[in-house]
Amino acid sequence: MPALELIVPMLAAVSLDRLLGEPRRFHPLAGFGQLTKFVEKHCYRANYISGVLSVCILLITLCFFAFWLQQIQVYGLLFAVIGLYFAIAPRSLAEHAMRVTAAFAADDLSAARAAVSRMVSRDTTQLDEAGVSRATVESVLENGNDAIFAALFWFVVAGLPGVVLYRLANTLDAMWGYRNQRYNEFGWAAARLDDVLNYFPARLTALSYTLLGNTRSAWHCWRRQAPVWDSPNAGPVMAAGAGALQVKLGGAAIYHGQLEQRPELGCGSVANRADIVRAVRLVRHTLYLWLAVISLGALLIEGFQYGA
Repeated sequence: MPALELIVPMLAAVSLDRLLGEPRRFHPLAGFGQLTKFVEKHCYRANYISGVLSVCILLITLCFFAFWLQQIQVYGLLFAVIGLYFAIAPRSLAEHAMRVTAAFAADDLSAARAAVSRMVSRDTTQLDEAGVSRATVESVLENGNDAIFAALFWFVVAGLPGVVLYRLANTLDAMWGYRNQRYNEFGWAAARLDDVLNYFPARLTALSYTLLGNTRSAWHCWRRQAPVWDSPNAGPVMAAGAGALQVKLGGAAIYHGQLEQRPELGCGSVANRADIVRAVRLVRHTLYLWLAVISLGALLIEGFQYGA
């Protein structure tokens, strides 16, 4: 891919997100969610094969469509910008987090609980200020990868089809990737595909957090704590992020009425309201780093190829 065809859509998509934020109506993922429900209704069987076929039906069809759009002269670049814009959400992530800090500033713990409930799947109704702060920081760090950097990674690797593949696989995992009676087998393919697609982006995100925060603490936490976390990709991201900020995350949390004792991540003091702002800043600086490195790398590679 020529350097400008990579750099221009990337910078334009990030600029659109900064200017407009995440669309509140007519988001393509909402339409994909309805399509997913349709496929599930007609293809669901409680076995692995049914799940694999359902994932293939959805993703292969839509990725080929994205490939076709990208090949259209002149408009292909525009479709790449729009597709990447819909796939990333740095402004929305920051806004959700800052609603929590605004509630804290107003001494309204109930509002803070409500705000963080829109970011996490755990029960937030009984959280104290430290619990709300911890949940918010965890969400910001993890979604830095899921909602920003993984999409950028796959855009660099495979253009618009890569973005579509990643974002739709991530959505399928959110809808089908549960370890319960209905989805344990049917949702297996969606969950494993999301793990595979996130493997390299998650570790590059963790490396970025390490470089931009307290490097020594981040590296130590990543190396020692990530392997014991239940998610192979969230573990490195959250452990490195917690170490970079030198805060403690993890611990007990209630999911779907069940208390889960999660391993502790990070070091230093327990996360507080000020650390939410620091986490948002870390993600923002990581985004700047990625834009700079990708742009410079693309220009250097193209210059080397022309020189050769």
